[in-house]
Amino acid sequence: MTIPFCKFHGFGNDYIVIERSSIRGWVTLPHLAIAICERNTGAGADGIAVLERLDGEMADYSCEIVNPDGSFAGFSGNGTRCAVAYLHYKQIWEHETLRLKTRSGIKRYRLIEQRGEHEFWFEAEIGRPTFASSEIPVAGPPRPHVLNESININGQTVRFSAVNVGNPVACVFVDSFDLDWLAVGKAMESHSVFPERANIVFVHPIDRDSIEVRIWERGAGETSASGTCATGAAILSAFLLKTERHVKVISPGGETDVVWREDDEMILTGRADLAFCGEWPG
Repeated sequence: MTIPFCKFHGFGNDYIVIERSSIRGWVTLPHLAIAICERNTGAGADGIAVLERLDGEMADYSCEIVNPDGSFAGFSGNGTRCAVAYLHYKQIWEHETLRLKTRSGIKRYRLIEQRGEHEFWFEAEIGRPTFASSEIPVAGPPRPHVLNESININGQTVRFSAVNVGNPVACVFVDSFDLDWLAVGKAMESHSVFPERANIVFVHPIDRDSIEVRIWERGAGETSASGTCATGAAILSAFLLKTERHVKVISPGGETDVVWREDDEMILTGRADLAFCGEWPG
């Protein structure tokens, strides 16, 4: 008994997309994610995106994102984009727009371009950022914003700002990436100041319209790109007046476009490419 899947990636940030109806009751999503995401013995991915058709009026599909360590994510910008691309690739969904239910609310996707059979570009409305410490969450006394706060990481003081953009994102602004950001990111992810862990993004502002990032993703480790991390970095850059509200986010995998509209809605534009399809033996 096998589980059919397709693997997509957004700028190298790869997700295995599966339809919920094809997963039998004998396997749990955390166990499936741990096994299939393993890069040596599995198909290899930064997570799985599990789709289920909905009949309600609020959303067309639901999408559950599970990290390679078996933990659930509130949202994934690239993971959900890969899921929506799967629906178009399989010609299951042929409308221009789609409403997707996630753990952090309903997101709206619009197909803006398809190049050939395997490359899809989407514009997504992914909600509004929250800055309060209790909503990110960040430990300590309640405060309306978490900006330029200090913690001790491996014997050094690190300053960070944080926001929730569907997932908790903590940003460390740097002049360059010469620091051992992998070690710092790994230690920060599970620091006690983040009770639900956090995505850690190292941000180098280039000019008023663009930033460069390095990403340590909660539950996945180093990734070449991340929609929520790119969004969190762009939002905090604008909030701290380092950039405008329309920002190009450059990661090792590619460039993501983020707009923080005046009505507070976050708009994420990026691509999803098919890598391959297969069957998991289960």
